Amino acid sequence: MTTIEPGDFGVANIPFTNGADSKKPPILLVWLDGEDVVAAVVTSVKPRSQTDVFLNDWSVSGLRVASTVRLSRLDCLDKSLLLGKKIWQISQADAAAVKQVWELYVKPQF
Repeated sequence: MTTIEPGDFGVANIPFTNGADSKKPPILLVWLDGEDVVAAVVTSVKPRSQTDVFLNDWSVSGLRVASTVRLSRLDCLDKSLLLGKKIWQISQADAAAVKQVWELYVKPQF
């Protein structure tokens, strides 16, 4: 990826926890901290929980299919795991929806 910012969509090489393999899903960059990024997985599966946000503007954002941001599936990744260039940036309307769900439901449960 070249210059990246929170709100950009991209693709990352996310290792499985067993270290044996990885997957390369689209992601939404949520937070940047030095060489680390916090990313939410983007999926073509329809929302299935209160922390899933359907993207109304998915095609404008450069995604190939109708997509959902899964805020329950966050990954902290080294920037080196980001592949290629950013796809595009989240629309203002979809960003507002993601932020609203984040404020309501993404919190420590202790």
